[in-house]
Amino acid sequence: MAMAAAAAAAVRVWGSSRGLGRAGLLLLRRPWARGLARSHLQRQEQQHFPSLDDKPQFPGASAEFIDKLEFIQPNVISGIPVYRVMDRQGQIINSSEDPHLPQEKVLKFYKSMTLLNTMDRILYESQRQGRISFYMTNYGEEGTHVGSAAALDNTDLVFGQYREAGVLMYRDYPLELFMAQCYGNVSDPSKGRQMPVHYGCKDRHFVTISSPLATQIPQAVGAAYAAKRANANRVVICYFGEGAASEGDAHAGFNFAATLECPIIFFCRNNGYAISTPTSEQYRGDGIAARGPGYGIMSIRVDGNDVFAVYNATKEARRRAVAENQPFLIEAMTYRIGHHSTSDDSSAYRSVDEVNYWDKQDHPISRLRHYLQSRGWWDDEQEKAWRKQSRKKVMEAFEQAERKPKPNPNLLFSDVYQEMPTQLRKQQEALARHLQTYGEHYPLDHFEK
Repeated sequence: MAMAAAAAAAVRVWGSSRGLGRAGLLLLRRPWARGLARSHLQRQEQQHFPSLDDKPQFPGASAEFIDKLEFIQPNVISGIPVYRVMDRQGQIINSSEDPHLPQEKVLKFYKSMTLLNTMDRILYESQRQGRISFYMTNYGEEGTHVGSAAALDNTDLVFGQYREAGVLMYRDYPLELFMAQCYGNVSDPSKGRQMPVHYGCKDRHFVTISSPLATQIPQAVGAAYAAKRANANRVVICYFGEGAASEGDAHAGFNFAATLECPIIFFCRNNGYAISTPTSEQYRGDGIAARGPGYGIMSIRVDGNDVFAVYNATKEARRRAVAENQPFLIEAMTYRIGHHSTSDDSSAYRSVDEVNYWDKQDHPISRLRHYLQSRGWWDDEQEKAWRKQSRKKVMEAFEQAERKPKPNPNLLFSDVYQEMPTQLRKQQEALARHLQTYGEHYPLDHFEK
C-alpha cells in the first residue's frame, strides 16, 4: 500500500509536466527508486496535494471531474470569426495587419488572378465547342490560390484537389503546358493519360492531381512526415474542399498529422457547394475550422476573397509549421461562381441572383483592383491594356495546343513497369493488329507517328 501511494504521488508530481506515465511507474518498482518515491510522497503531504480522486488520471483526455450530468452541445465551438485584412472596397481595415507588400508583388497577385480568369473563360468555351472533353473553372476562388501560393517557398510541396490552377499560375507554369494538358497533346507532361485540369509539375513541386476526393490528404501527411524526418525545412500544403472534408481520408490525415507532428498546412476552400450539395446539407457543425481543435490542430478561418488575409494566414502557418513541426488548418471562406464543372448545371440548385451577388459585390479580383487603384498602382487604361494582352497570350497558347498532334498510342503501355510484363505486351500487340486492320476507322493522322 505504501509503495502504491508513493507511486501515485510521483505521478502527481511528474506526470503532467514531465511525462512520467507508465514508464515512470515501472521505474518506481525498482528497489533503488523507492527512496526517491518516499521523498516525493513526503513532499506531497507537506504541500497538501489533493487525492487522485479529485482529478482524472485517464491517459486519453485531460479534464476535470464534474458531478452533474451534462452533454456537450454541438455549438460548443461555434461562430469562429473570419479573419480579413481588406474590406470589399479594397481598404485596409487594421493597418497593423497590412502585409506591406511591394507594388511589384501585388501586381503579380493581380495579374496571376486575372490571367487565370481569362484562361478559364477560353477553355470553358473550348469545351462547350467540343474542342476538349472536360473543364473546371476557378471563378471566384482566385484569391485563395494566389494568396496562399505567394506565402509559400517555391520548394514547398503542393497537393491539390482539382481547383488550384492558380497555385501553378503563380509559380509561373507556362500557359502552353496548361493548354497541352487540357488538350492531351504531344507536349502534355502526362502524355494524354489524364483528364483535363489534372495538372502536375515536378519542377514546381506540384503533385499530379487525381480525381477521387480526399485521397491527397493522407498522402500529403506522409510527404510532410518524410520532410520532418529529413529535416528538409519545408512545408507541405494540401488543398481540398469542404465536401472532401466529409471523406474518411480527411479524418485519417488530420489525426496522423497531429499525432506525428507533421509540418503541413491543410487548406480548405469552403466555397459553399460540393458539386450540388450545399453546406447546410454537408455538415451540422461550424464549418471545417471548428474540427481542428478536436484533432489538436491549430486552426483559423479567413476571408478567402481577401488575398491579403489568405497570404498573412498562410505565411504565419508556414513559419510555425516548419519551426514547431505541427500541422495547421486554414478554412478559406469563398464562393464558387462557376458551375462545378462542364458536366454540371448549377442553375438547377441555386439562383442566378445568388451567383450574381458574389460575382458583382464580393469578387476577389474586384477587391484587389480597388486596392491597387486606391494606391495609384493601377488605372483603367492599364486594365484595358492588360486584359487585351492577357487574352492574346492565352489565345496564342490555345491555338498552338490545338495544332499539335496527340501522343503516340503506344504510350498507353509505357511508364508503368521497368520491363513490360508479358500480359501487357500481348495487349500492345493486339492493339497494333487491330489498328492495322481497322485503322481507317480511327483518326490516326491526329496522332504522333
